[in-house]
Formats: sequence, C-alpha cells, structure tokens
Amino acid sequence: MENLTFEIMDHIGIAKVNRPKAFNALNRDVVKELEELVEIIQNNKAVAVLIIGSGDHFAAGADIKNMVDLNEEEAKAFSFSNTFSKLANLEIPTIAAIEGFALGGGLELALACDLRIASKTAKLGFPEIKLGIMPGAGGTIRGPRIIGAARAKELILLGEMIDADQAERIGLVNRVVEPEELNDTALEWARTLCKKSPISLKIAKATIEAGLDQADINEAMKIEEKNWAELFSTEDQKEGMKAFIEKRRPIYLGK
Repeated sequence: MENLTFEIMDHIGIAKVNRPKAFNALNRDVVKELEELVEIIQNNKAVAVLIIGSGDHFAAGADIKNMVDLNEEEAKAFSFSNTFSKLANLEIPTIAAIEGFALGGGLELALACDLRIASKTAKLGFPEIKLGIMPGAGGTIRGPRIIGAARAKELILLGEMIDADQAERIGLVNRVVEPEELNDTALEWARTLCKKSPISLKIAKATIEAGLDQADINEAMKIEEKNWAELFSTEDQKEGMKAFIEKRRPIYLGK
C-alpha cells in the first residue's frame, strides 16, 4: 500500500494513513486502500481488534485540491461514505488513536470506529461549512448519534475546531491522554479486548447498533433479549462462566 501502513501485532491490526506532507489529508487513493484493507480484515480471523492509528496528524480532512472542480455526479463518486460504513460495520472492535488534526473526513473516519482515544494535542472539527459544503461521510449522521443533535449542530454549523479536552467533555472521544501515551493506551485497550470472547464482542456491538436503529424501545429490548439468550448456546459462554467459578482466566475459542 502506498498511502496506508498496516501491521498485525498479537492479533491487533494497526493501520495508519501515510501522507505526512499533506497532513494525512484523505483522497480517493487513500480511501480505496482503506476499503481494500477493511475487506481483507473481514476475512482474516487473525485480526481481533483494529486500531486506526495516527502519526503527527490523524487525518486533516479531504484533499480539497481533488474536490474543487467536481460536479454532482463526480462528488458522489468521490464520497468516502460507503468505505467508512464498511469500517463501521466490521464485526470486530475498532479504535481510533487521534493525534494532531482530525478534521472533516478525518473526524468522520474516527467516528466510524467504536472507540476514540485522543492525544491532548489533538484538534477536532467539521470545517466543511466554511467551504460551502457539509460533512458527507457520516458527520451529520454518526455525529448526532454519538454526541446528540445540539452538540453536533454546533460543530457542523459553526465549523470551528475544538481541543481534545472539550471533545472528551461532549463525548466525542472516550479518553484523552498525553501525546507519548497515545499509542500505548490504544494498544492496552486492544489487548484488553483481545482477552474477551470474540462472539460476545461481536454480538454486543451488533446489538448496540440494532438498538440505536430501532425507534421503538420495546422492540429494541426484544432484540437485546434474543441476542443475550443466543449467547448461551456458545462454547465461549460456558467457558467464561466456568472460568469465573473456577477462579481462572477463560480460554475463549470464538465458538
């Protein structure tokens, strides 16, 4: 891959955008490689958790030079929405480790992950409104689901950047750490997730999403009840509870 780096370490996949001269701005080549990577991970049982990592900058939005002369049909083809949805729909847990700028499409990339850890130096926002457009790869959809409509409208309509501490206060990120602790914290979270039952992680993630999609809370509760009960037909459930009773660490097989 020319625009992404990727490695697997102890069942943890670590991907990083690699366009440092452009502040890791996203273009179609980057997003195409990300989509290919997501498809590989979908079929690779060796990867239990995916970290979308960061160098000096997570991703400073989309590359404006590639967008300025697009017409409507070309803009649809340029959109990152489908790729980010594939990332969001991965069955395994995903973590965004955010350093520097996470703006526009970069922030939308982070929102497509399940968990977000930010360096204290991070700057986040949706500046698209200042360019005569709006977020178009999940910002107006995932943003309100994560931080609520009022906060999302503030970010999107004003188009101002916020710092990491404010992002944590409004729930845009889960944790803020010192810059030198960012990668270690992401790896610590990933290693913790790797110790869990793969099936229960998969079903829990799917159930949360199904519940958010279901307007009727009673129907959502039925989905949760069904999925919870189905886990009792798995070997992992038996192993987890027996290990608890026997005061030992469980050995999950993902069955």
